[in-house]
Amino acid sequence: MASSDKAPDSMPVGDGSVPPGKPMTMGHQVIDKSAQMLQTLKPIKQMSQHVCTFSVYGHDMSRQIETHHYITRLNQDFLQSAVYDSNEPSANLIGVEYIVSDRIFDTLPPEEQKLWHSHDHEVTSGLWVNPGVPEKTQRTELENIAHTYGKFWCTWQVDRGDRLPLGAPALMMSPQIVNTGVIRPQLVHARDKKFKISTDEIRKSRTDIPPSKPGNARVADYWMLTGKCFAIDIEQGEMKMLTGTQFP
Repeated sequence: MASSDKAPDSMPVGDGSVPPGKPMTMGHQVIDKSAQMLQTLKPIKQMSQHVCTFSVYGHDMSRQIETHHYITRLNQDFLQSAVYDSNEPSANLIGVEYIVSDRIFDTLPPEEQKLWHSHDHEVTSGLWVNPGVPEKTQRTELENIAHTYGKFWCTWQVDRGDRLPLGAPALMMSPQIVNTGVIRPQLVHARDKKFKISTDEIRKSRTDIPPSKPGNARVADYWMLTGKCFAIDIEQGEMKMLTGTQFP
């Protein structure tokens, strides 16, 4: 069993809250508010999209979660997103996803492409939504995203009850139309009810989005091709040190 698949032996002590810790004091709230007014927070202010979708664990595709991606566009071919488990103020930051266009993806070596997943089904199925944004407004962006690939590392497995980010990161995959890649209907229904949307209606409105064109020997969604997964393990190794550095 790889480290990313192993549940923690024990949870941190505390009152059961997630994450464990005492409530914010008035003093700390004043400090945070003052910092917000005095600092620019430029990288965060570049986040321009909130996307709600679903992700599955690459090493155990029976585990499916709703994810909220807050996306920054660095250029036309590259996006990065902070991934949370909800859109509430108390949401937990559970990972990071990098997104590249098919043009960039085709330049990656096959061994690297195996770690990435496609987005075309996620978009055309209606699972990828921008809550509160009309379909017509986001149409051009959806057509672009359908031809992109993502690499999503989950650093906090909250769905198994982890109260802190424990263990190794897990590589996540995107929903697909085959086998265990199909998202459970109850998850979709709960999401739709929360945002007052219909995934079925959204899917119907996206039937004319062009599918992703075959690339140069692309091996994204590697699990669909082979039935194999990638899981991170942690091993102890020798540290690289500066010349003359010694430890007791």
